[in-house]
Amino acid sequence: RERVLELNRDSRFFTGLKELEMDVKIGKLLERYADFNFYIDYEHWGITFFRARDANGDPIPIKVSRGEENIFIWCFFLAIVEVAMDETIDAYDWVKYVYIDDPISSLDEHNAITVANHLAQLLKQRGDNLRIVISTHHPLFFNVVYNELKNARRYFLSCDKKTGGYALFEQKGDTPFFHHVASLAELYEAEQSGQLFTHHFNMLRSILEKTASFHGYEHFSDCVKQDANDEDGILHTRLINIVSHGNYSLFEPQEMLEENKNYFKKILHDFINQYPFNPTLFPSQPAPAPTP
Repeated sequence: RERVLELNRDSRFFTGLKELEMDVKIGKLLERYADFNFYIDYEHWGITFFRARDANGDPIPIKVSRGEENIFIWCFFLAIVEVAMDETIDAYDWVKYVYIDDPISSLDEHNAITVANHLAQLLKQRGDNLRIVISTHHPLFFNVVYNELKNARRYFLSCDKKTGGYALFEQKGDTPFFHHVASLAELYEAEQSGQLFTHHFNMLRSILEKTASFHGYEHFSDCVKQDANDEDGILHTRLINIVSHGNYSLFEPQEMLEENKNYFKKILHDFINQYPFNPTLFPSQPAPAPTP
């Protein structure tokens, strides 16, 4: 019944917590996102959440959700960032860099937009004393921050085909390169090179599932083109099911049998031709492979 969020009293982040009246700063930020309140016990270094008080005026503790807890921690962090940006306060003058990694975990789209917008407005006020890096895999969050921070440098992390490692590439537009599109381009390159391995069927199935979900279908088979001699579309769907459920590891790749390569090529090219993906991703696309 006595649920608290514990604070690490030895952390430099909480230096001057009481003296700087951080609870007031946090409260002003929290009221943007939530309808609950909090109380910091500076003697026992714990935080209690509540919505109401008893007859004596003491908080009646509640258990907040994971999303509400994340929102509170986010507001706590933002309050510290605000103080760190204030060059007239010495408590956080040791902070030179701020790294923010996906602050919208467990949040709905409305709060994702609100957090992104609020963060961008806050960062516009910063001086020259801080360098700030934000990372995310959430396209909507990226889009909002991108449009708010026009002068910020923007990059995406992707596999470098030349080195086989990962590298940062400059992001030109406000829409990041989606993972499923990158995967489709990778499958296309693998098919063009002839280097097709069994795990490529797993990647293809994942792309088909995302496409089916986007178009409102219940099963990925709805995105597999049916042939005239296979009216029910059973053959290719069954093949994808069997191969993608096999115990094929990315770390122990096995090359496809020649017959399966032909099936894979036909399914892949039929899919690319059926859905309007950017044709520049597949510059030398041949006609679909014949049915084996």
